[in-house]
Amino acid sequence: MSCYVHNLKDILSEAGVEITSDNRKQIDRAIHEIVNTTYKDCPGTWKEVKKKLASSEAGKREFLKKLKAALA
Repeated sequence: MSCYVHNLKDILSEAGVEITSDNRKQIDRAIHEIVNTTYKDCPGTWKEVKKKLASSEAGKREFLKKLKAALA
């Protein structure tokens, strides 16, 4: 699992996404795609995720919406 996903546990739970051993990589790849970073660039991805979540409530909702769609 990526180094930042554990920090998103509450956010993912809010989105109705449960982290399992089966979906960890899928979640990680989806997040990298959403924030447009290179896969396995953990620090860069975490930086961009924090920006999206802190930008506004709308930014957070958009991030969660994209994540749910990517995991559907």
